[in-house]
Amino acid sequence: MKIESTRRGRIRERIRRSHLYTFACLRADSAREVDDSNPLTGPGFSRIVCCNQPQTHERKPLKYCSNYISTTKYNVLSFVPKALFEQFRRVANLYFLLAALLSLTPVAPFSAVSMIAPLVFVVGLSMAKEALEDWRRFVQDMKVNLRKVSVHKGEGVFGYRPWHKIRVGDIVKVEKDQFFPADLLLLSSCYEDGICYVETMNLDGETNLKVKRALEVTLPLDDDATFKDFSGKIYCEDPNPNLYTFVGNFEYDRQIYPLDPNQILLRDSKLRNTAYAYGVVIFTGHDSKVMQNATKSPSKRSRIERKMDKIIYILFTLLILISSISSIGFAVKTKYQMTDWWYLRTTGDDHDPLYNPRKPTLSGLIHLITALILYGYLIPISLYVSIEVVKVLQASFINQDINMYCEETANPARARTSNLNEELGQVDTILSDKTGTLTCNQMDFLKCSIAGTAYGVKSSEVELAAARQMAYDFEEQDGEYPDVHGQKNSQQPSMPHSRLGSEIELETVVTSTDGKDQKPAIKYFSFEDSRLTGGNWLNEPNHDVLLLFFRILAICHTAIPELNEETGVYTYEAESPDEGAFLVAAREFGFEFCKRTQSTLVVRERYPSPDQVVEREYKILNLLDFTSKRKRMSVIVKDEEGQILLLCKGADSIIFDRLSKNGRMYEEATTRHLNEYGEAGLRTLALAYRKLEEAEYNAWNNEFQKAKTSIGGDRDAMLERVSDLMERELVLVGATAVEDKLQNGVPQCIDKLAQAGLKIWVLTGDKMETAINIGYACSLLRQGMKRICISTTSDSLAQDGKEAMKENISNQITNASQMIKLENDPHAAFALIIDGKTLTYALEDDMKLQFLGLAVDCASVICCRVSPKQKALVTRLVKEGTGKTTLAIGDGANDVGMIQEADIGVGISGVEGMQAVMASDFSIAQFRFLERLLVVHGHWCYKRIAQMICYFFYKNIAFGLTLFYFEAYAGFSGQSIYDDFYMLSFNVILTSLPVISLGVFEQDVSSEVCLQFPALYQQGPRNLFFDWPRIFGWMGNALYSSLVTFFLNLIIFYDQAFRSGGQTADMTAVGTTMFTCIIWAVNCQIALTMSHFTWIQHLLVWGSIAMWYLFILLYGMIISSGNAYKIFVEALGPAPVYWIATFLVTITCNLPYLAHISFQRSFHPMDHHIIQEIKYYRKDVEDTHMWTRERSKARQKTKIGFTARVEAKIRQLKGKLQKKHSSLGVPPNATATAIS
Repeated sequence: MKIESTRRGRIRERIRRSHLYTFACLRADSAREVDDSNPLTGPGFSRIVCCNQPQTHERKPLKYCSNYISTTKYNVLSFVPKALFEQFRRVANLYFLLAALLSLTPVAPFSAVSMIAPLVFVVGLSMAKEALEDWRRFVQDMKVNLRKVSVHKGEGVFGYRPWHKIRVGDIVKVEKDQFFPADLLLLSSCYEDGICYVETMNLDGETNLKVKRALEVTLPLDDDATFKDFSGKIYCEDPNPNLYTFVGNFEYDRQIYPLDPNQILLRDSKLRNTAYAYGVVIFTGHDSKVMQNATKSPSKRSRIERKMDKIIYILFTLLILISSISSIGFAVKTKYQMTDWWYLRTTGDDHDPLYNPRKPTLSGLIHLITALILYGYLIPISLYVSIEVVKVLQASFINQDINMYCEETANPARARTSNLNEELGQVDTILSDKTGTLTCNQMDFLKCSIAGTAYGVKSSEVELAAARQMAYDFEEQDGEYPDVHGQKNSQQPSMPHSRLGSEIELETVVTSTDGKDQKPAIKYFSFEDSRLTGGNWLNEPNHDVLLLFFRILAICHTAIPELNEETGVYTYEAESPDEGAFLVAAREFGFEFCKRTQSTLVVRERYPSPDQVVEREYKILNLLDFTSKRKRMSVIVKDEEGQILLLCKGADSIIFDRLSKNGRMYEEATTRHLNEYGEAGLRTLALAYRKLEEAEYNAWNNEFQKAKTSIGGDRDAMLERVSDLMERELVLVGATAVEDKLQNGVPQCIDKLAQAGLKIWVLTGDKMETAINIGYACSLLRQGMKRICISTTSDSLAQDGKEAMKENISNQITNASQMIKLENDPHAAFALIIDGKTLTYALEDDMKLQFLGLAVDCASVICCRVSPKQKALVTRLVKEGTGKTTLAIGDGANDVGMIQEADIGVGISGVEGMQAVMASDFSIAQFRFLERLLVVHGHWCYKRIAQMICYFFYKNIAFGLTLFYFEAYAGFSGQSIYDDFYMLSFNVILTSLPVISLGVFEQDVSSEVCLQFPALYQQGPRNLFFDWPRIFGWMGNALYSSLVTFFLNLIIFYDQAFRSGGQTADMTAVGTTMFTCIIWAVNCQIALTMSHFTWIQHLLVWGSIAMWYLFILLYGMIISSGNAYKIFVEALGPAPVYWIATFLVTITCNLPYLAHISFQRSFHPMDHHIIQEIKYYRKDVEDTHMWTRERSKARQKTKIGFTARVEAKIRQLKGKLQKKHSSLGVPPNATATAIS
């Protein structure tokens, strides 16, 4: 108890944060007397919450939904009907259901069991798989539902209760680092002014902490016991998905107080830096705003599967056609010839409608049923089972891929559904969240410009990549142009090359050579320059400007210091990661921010001596906070000497416009440095100051206080106008450059995905400036790229009507589209940046296609300040508007909507919150694993499934059509040439395993080659292996094989003896030989189709042929009746014609395919054919230049990513060098030769 009291006392000594926020609204003290009516009336404002009386919400009309949440597709009652519906959405399954019902009739050629059992097995297996996957979702849901939170049980006593048992009206006590279990009204916290810090990363993607503030009237409710007699009522809006608005009133003690979003704590946000907070539950479960933004788990089907349905329709049409031909043929035979077949005894018999010459039409219709079942092998029921097995095995390979295992979080990749494996290989557009997906939320202070001098010698990732690429280019030129650069044995290298190489080396990047002085890495601080560190800045000529620069870093911010008692080092809770990096940098330079009160700020300075620490206190007079519109922040302070200073930091364009004439001394040099930092992918801010006289400040402060205390809608506008008056006549000090720390391998992954031809959109809830800087950091944006910003201002939103606003946005989009069309520079690249408010209009029906047209024409698209609902709507627009495969990737609850809306949803695991993973189809631990998931597994899975399906239809058509030929040959009698057990074993035993091995193990190239040649991925989006020409090509091949198999065997066996005794072949002998030929032909065909053989494939392909011989040997011995008795041992085995026929038919069937692939590889090779040949002849080892040349060819032309950025940098440097050589008098052609 004593410890708790001390702890609370220490907490209450902390500052009142509200004093720092001069732009925040004043606390609402005004209240009015309550009347008996609901103060909020009308549609959308019907919710009434009785605080601390949850029992009143257990019955109507105030009964609301429970706090139980579910993301599953099914429940106990809906599983069977919904799962059956899913299964019978497949056209083939519908056909087999019909065939199974028809098999119950007397005219079926097969027994009912043989038709019903396979269908039950196929559908049952698929439903079991669906049940297992949904069970996993249920388990994840229960992990959330069973989380515990402290709830008021009555009489001032709190106890823990699972989340799903929380009710509207409950008082809950949320402790530090816990998630909020529902949408709450904040009542009080451990701080005396009722504030708490909230992290909303799961909602809007932002990692900076938000400050929430309780109403002043509820501040005394700061202890468990105070809730014993507490009661009140909340009248508020109905459940809705808008995260940033809330309208309501709070009735307490006969007074009514207005509520706004500052008092609302949303479900799935987290309490940070606050020991505890009390709140009353307003919205529970699916009424909460985060769940209102969620969408129902959709049933996704891959494009290949949907296209497979169309093939089934074609085959079904073929089935109807040949069945109709058979039926008509049977009717004609019945009418005109059956009366002559005396042995059938049809004359005078009217009782058997199947053989009734007097009613041939009826006989033909009945025979149609027989034919439909008999030719059912055209539509393979085992196809779906085989695909399910293959997809499950493919998913297990994804799960077990060690190269997608994250050691830091111990999380492997997970295929949460196997239905969409092949869809991974056909992605056209990736829609990515930013925070936690691309970034790891860390800024590193890397460089700075102070008093016109650049400091910081460490290179950014972009600079290093450019240097590596250029060195690589010149090495390649050494080998390709020996006459220009000189041979290795030459005594003197070529001068143009030598000079060019050295200049590029000097101009591209300067790296630190102080290997001896390397210190342990400091988080957020990667700066290296001995001129500033260790107190050496005091020796610099402009050390007075340096002093100002360091003080601006240490003072101009809103952060709060926290002392780590174990290490003795201060850490900082800052509103943005930039501020945190600036404070760490200031500390390392000798200016450590250590304390903040309501009105003062203390900095420990190593000045004037670097060996002595002096604590200096600065009085905070005013804080002018950062907003997206202002793009700057300022603090007005008074130092210990009484000097009043305005310290300002912000976007360079904003700061430079506010400089005084005497404050532009370093503007030119600083601008040059800022451009260099921008090219290096760093995010920059300019720093400036202004000295103020006491009288000048007092006059301004009077105006500022008037604006701050004014009541009305124009308060913020007045504050901004008054602030703008002060933030002028500034003196430029310098600029900072921080590197936005992305997750490991993100730029390289984006570069590879861009080279693979994928388009990448970023959808983030973060502000525009942050999103743009991230775009630069991961090379979605680059220097020289033309940015198209579609936006609306708050002023125009207020002044103009909706139609005028839409017209304005439409004009912006039209002008931008026209600008792109008129661009002549082939290297020009455009980036589209749009905010959430503008997107609201752009996504409306009459404008969305216009917006999409512009977005598709741009190299990269960044949507910022978007809500979760907007993320889903943008994803739907891209998916439906382009008709191409979309993939959405994110890590938070705010990404669930777009993950479910996209064709493929990928969740990032290993970060806080599992909502994204629970809603996803695939989960990976880091964004960089997306490269391997798509470029390797996606490429393989697409080709495997596509080839497998094409082959499946080939073998079944080739087999099924022989049945039709024989029936036509035998007078449309409905007789099968094959034994029933042969037919049952065809798909189950003799051809099933090779096709599964094709779908599981086939590789056109290895995983390493897939990553080296990313353009191979485009075979999927272009659908080269499952387009209609290829499908009809396989069908034509099947038709040809069926004709060869039937007629060549018929010719061989028709009128000659095939045994030594002179016997001719009967139907069983011909059928068995024909079946042998089919088995050999289709298995040899799959062997020719495979590019990559393992011992498993050899075993399964050739083993299936061996299995056939074992089958007829054993079957002939076991069967005691019928014509197949010892068919192989006594009849076929000893007959040479059987073996010759098998050989001839097999060769003849496969010869056209062999000729086709030989011609294609020789004259029109595909990309993977060339790579296979290079690998086969070991040219990748023996001729590295050729391998390198082929690799450079195998990149899609792209305008985003590291490669595009480096190429732009190289073009810029080569242009500079060419100008320099021209000025030095080097002949133009010599320079061009050296550069080429």
